[in-house]
Amino acid sequence: MAKITEDMTIMQVLQQDRESAAIFMKYGLHCLGCPGATMESIADAGKVHGIDVAKLVEDLNKFFESKEK
Repeated sequence: MAKITEDMTIMQVLQQDRESAAIFMKYGLHCLGCPGATMESIADAGKVHGIDVAKLVEDLNKFFESKEK
């Protein structure tokens, strides 16, 4: 599994595992099906929504690491 980075789009992450949607939701990114999710990077979405992108990416990577075990 590739490491999640802030330059990835939300859709790229969701395509790896749909269950990661819960983490995006936790951070207030509820519009996972909108066009922005396919075009905007996680960093861009974080700026628009005032989210701590580093923490979001850290949580996403923890989620995927736990799935590998």
